[in-house]
Amino acid sequence: MFKSAGIVARYDKEKALQLTEELSMHLNSKGIEVFIEDTLADKIEVQAKAVPLKEMKTDFIITIGGDGTILRTCLNSPKPEPLILGINMGVRGFLTEVEPNEACKAVDRILRGDFRIEKSTKLSAKIGEETLPDALNDVVISAGEPSKILYTEICKDGKSILKCQADGLIVATQTGSTGYSLSAGGPVLDKKMDAILVTPICALTVFRSLVFPTDSEITLNVIRPKQMLVMIDGNYHHMKSEKELTVKVTKSKNVSNFIRFENDFYDRLSCRLLFQGSR
Repeated sequence: MFKSAGIVARYDKEKALQLTEELSMHLNSKGIEVFIEDTLADKIEVQAKAVPLKEMKTDFIITIGGDGTILRTCLNSPKPEPLILGINMGVRGFLTEVEPNEACKAVDRILRGDFRIEKSTKLSAKIGEETLPDALNDVVISAGEPSKILYTEICKDGKSILKCQADGLIVATQTGSTGYSLSAGGPVLDKKMDAILVTPICALTVFRSLVFPTDSEITLNVIRPKQMLVMIDGNYHHMKSEKELTVKVTKSKNVSNFIRFENDFYDRLSCRLLFQGSR
């Protein structure tokens, strides 16, 4: 079923590097061709091809780290994206699936076809005619300076909804509803609720999150200042200064595909995010 696998890992953690070597040997023993991200090449000794993440066209990718590693992988991997198995070596690892001691067993299950695929919606964003990378979690706009207010008009399908004064705005997917949007006071969306969420960051007025259908076109017109910082999944940063600043966000044609076993959405919420310590 599978012939190749990629490994993306945190290179600032010795245990992540050790697990990369262990998994590489395990995959080789199963007859799987292994590719590692080129940033790991001089830090480990493995029988694997080192390639940039943008060129990692494999059947599936194993990430060793936390949610940040997964977001970086989804942002930069070739489209359509390979399946992703997340191994948790982060702080919470909400998007990850297994712990390090289960990594080799998880690989064996994948090779047997004993898994399911969880598809996650992504967002497409444009500044004018300039297309930005797709977002798995969120598209965030701000003035680019701490505590500087962004005055923005929010439109749905070309119709003005409201004007907002805030430190910034978060446009999030269902997956992103558990990230920055949640920290800013937004709701958690059920996995089956495919929607686009707009959450303000420290709004000056009484303004809570707005939830839109995914077939909506969300337009953010920045009234002032005449510059803005756009961030995609916390990894891609783009500063723009123009007389007219407009960001359009729609549902992307691309999705991220996660390998899942027994754990479901609410298991991860209970164990890793919302209700820690309550059981």
